[in-house]
Amino acid sequence: MASRCRIVVGIPTRGRAPILRETLTELARQTRLADEIIICGAEAIDSEGIAEAFPAVTVLTSAPGASTQRNAIIKAAAEADILIFFDDDFLADSAYLAAIESHMTSNPRLMVATGLVLADGIGGPGLSPAEGRAILAAAGTVTDGTKPTFSGYGCNMAVRMAPMREHAIRFDDRLPLYSWQEDVDLSRRLAVFGDVAKLEAARGVHLGVKRGRGSGVKLGYSQVANPLYLVSKRAGYPMFRALEHIARNMAKNLARAGWPEPYVDRRGRLRGNLLALRDLAAGRMTPERVLEL
Repeated sequence: MASRCRIVVGIPTRGRAPILRETLTELARQTRLADEIIICGAEAIDSEGIAEAFPAVTVLTSAPGASTQRNAIIKAAAEADILIFFDDDFLADSAYLAAIESHMTSNPRLMVATGLVLADGIGGPGLSPAEGRAILAAAGTVTDGTKPTFSGYGCNMAVRMAPMREHAIRFDDRLPLYSWQEDVDLSRRLAVFGDVAKLEAARGVHLGVKRGRGSGVKLGYSQVANPLYLVSKRAGYPMFRALEHIARNMAKNLARAGWPEPYVDRRGRLRGNLLALRDLAAGRMTPERVLEL
């Protein structure tokens, strides 16, 4: 039987306190409760009402940006064996933490584990908490399979803390704001020490809530700048993946620019893509340039 370890759940958040409360409510229903839950916003309004409704939750603030806020959580989780990052709109199945603990304690080579996303609202208008809970309730029999995967998915991603402490591995603070691809970068740096896997028993629903997300122009810039920057680090992010990623996103933005979805700023994203290519040609493209747009 796998031994018990210290599991901390970390949730970076920005501008979505009502949704965050729904996520914390689901975490209270875990069959294996977290030893600590840490949330990190950028200002007080990001965690409005959380301390009163969930007094055991640790509330932090840091400079804004997904990487920066995740790193603040890592610093605060100094005693954790496993740190599980959830987006503030990820509803975890009640057995999620138990599945992570079982696999990561029984397999010491497992560095990063990501769960099975039963539904992902990020590709559409988003899901309501009620819809997310209905999907979880109707999910049926749990299987316990695992399969290798290239990276964790930042909305639900467990990392083993020992190698992160030993090698001072953190999310890259040079990826500002939405920090596009920061989950892939961290996964590939940890993959040097072991395995990255998807666990079918760790299930959940990513609501994909649109409130609180940044500008389309900035995201579009990051869709080009961040993958190319990560390639330049030579830390496990391959060029073929960057080029495929950029081409896929630019093609989608271009194809939908004339008839955009009401919940996606396709024209803004395409403009950001083109600005990044212009800066690339001029030799001045960096992830941080989004802060000037």
